[in-house]
Amino acid sequence: MPIRSPSPSSFRPKTGVDQSVLENNRELLADIGRRNILRGSLSLGALAMLTGCDVTSDSAVQSVLRRVSSFNDRFQEFMFRPNHLAPTYSEAEVVKPPRFNAYYDVNDVAPVDGATWKLELAGRIADKAPWTVQRFMQLPEQEWIIRHICVEGWDYIGQWSGVNLRTFLETVGADLKAKYVAFKCADDYSGSIDMATALHAQTILATKYARQPITDPYGFPLRLRTATKLGFKNPKWITAIEVTNTYPGGYWEDRGFNWFAGL
Repeated sequence: MPIRSPSPSSFRPKTGVDQSVLENNRELLADIGRRNILRGSLSLGALAMLTGCDVTSDSAVQSVLRRVSSFNDRFQEFMFRPNHLAPTYSEAEVVKPPRFNAYYDVNDVAPVDGATWKLELAGRIADKAPWTVQRFMQLPEQEWIIRHICVEGWDYIGQWSGVNLRTFLETVGADLKAKYVAFKCADDYSGSIDMATALHAQTILATKYARQPITDPYGFPLRLRTATKLGFKNPKWITAIEVTNTYPGGYWEDRGFNWFAGL
């Protein structure tokens, strides 16, 4: 069948779509595709119809895509079920060692010295005294065998042990009605999650993998593990936790990825 020329449309730019604009916004477009908004499809043409913008304008595309991404975040937050548990798996399915992932190459990992490491606390927390590795290890542990899903498309089943994040926040007198829990890391990574996810039963501050202390390059001595978020929402080498009502963003979120990033 011969290819027909597109029919005229008031929504189609007369000069065509500047491919460089699409290239510059590839991360945002891919992210929207990955999240599959409302389990439907959303094309750039549909975005133009919704907003009346000129898709040849880079600033207009950025504005529209970020508005759609923000809507996606709000919808996912609305749909989140705080008492619903993610699937768990058997020890026989655990991948050993876990897969390394970061915004840099594994050869660039800078190990953390456990003898001098301290966890700093900030924001809406009553007891902001820093925590050492020894003090942290005295807290009760729980274990979850859950699937780690990366935004890039790969996944693996991991066995994580550590302190339930809700238990830790209660221990330090955090405001559990605040909106966000933010994390800073030794490798300059940062991230944040909503309070509902922080209080979820399967969200822990992990110190062990397959019942052995976490080693490098996997985030020693402390990393977040939540069963309800994509992998980039699980920061490693955590050095500070803040409870806040001010949106804290994150390394990838500040570069256009969806903030909520739920599964």
